[in-house]
Parts: sequence; structure tokens; C-alpha cells
Amino acid sequence: MGRRSRATDDLRLTVECLPRHTKVAMLEGLRTGRIIAGSYTDDDGGTCPMLAAHRRGGRTDCLAFARAWDRFTGVGKGQGARVATRHEVRVLEAQLEGALLAHDAVDLGGAVADHQAVARERRAREAARTGTDWLHAPAPMPDDLAGDVGTTGRARRRRRTALA
Repeated sequence: MGRRSRATDDLRLTVECLPRHTKVAMLEGLRTGRIIAGSYTDDDGGTCPMLAAHRRGGRTDCLAFARAWDRFTGVGKGQGARVATRHEVRVLEAQLEGALLAHDAVDLGGAVADHQAVARERRAREAARTGTDWLHAPAPMPDDLAGDVGTTGRARRRRRTALA
């Protein structure tokens, strides 16, 4: 794994750790503002993604994000601020959208289990109401034949005729 892919993974992990309201505010900042790397602001009104989120109500103190963003963009200490490339902004935007989708995902396994339980209860109610619930019960074994399990067919017939 190269340095660039490790930096991308680090950025993704820090994005996933951000609170939902910060992710939403950061997305808005990416789409409406001028995003930079290497500093919080520049002289032309550009801001880093975290400050852009902060200014849109996503107030979170996350130094790990700033470090991951600078590592992802390749900006080192002392290099100064620069405008983030279109690719860098799109990668961050995609990671934010993915994290929001994962955060908002519904547990379908639980929904399926709930549906199946409701369907079983409905079928049981309908069977009880129509008088066919006996169809689903195990068949009772007559007491007089209980001891005949394992005997031959001829012996069972003789015993039945003797009981009648």
C-alpha cells in the first residue's frame, strides 16, 4: 500500500469518526466555498474543510481530521496554503457522502425478522378463527397403539382386532 492510499484511508477513517452534523456542514462547505489545504484560511477567503464546517454550524474540534487532510493533500509544515484540487475535494465529498449513507442506513435484517414474526402471528390468528389450527398441531398417537412402535404390521393388526 502506497503513501497516497494510506493517506486516503486515514482521511476516510477520520471522516467516519466525525459527528453527523459536522459531516453535513462540511459537505455544504465543500459545495459552496473555496477549499484550501495547508492552513485554516488564506488571504483570498479560502478555508480548510473543518473551518468551512465550523462556519456552517458543524462545530467540532478534531485535530486528527486536519492532520489527515494535510497528509492526504500532500501539504507539509511550512509549505503554506494552497487551493485544494478538484480531485481532492471530490474524494472528500465522496467520503462524506458515504459516511452519511452508512450512518443513516436502516437495519434491514431486523425489519425482515419483524415482518416474518407479524406474518406468523397473522397466520396463527387466521387459523384459529377458521378452525383449522388443528392442521398445524402434531398428530396425537392413540394410547392403545403407543406400545406397538417397532412391532410388525401383522402384530399390530392382530392387536387392533382384539381391542375392537
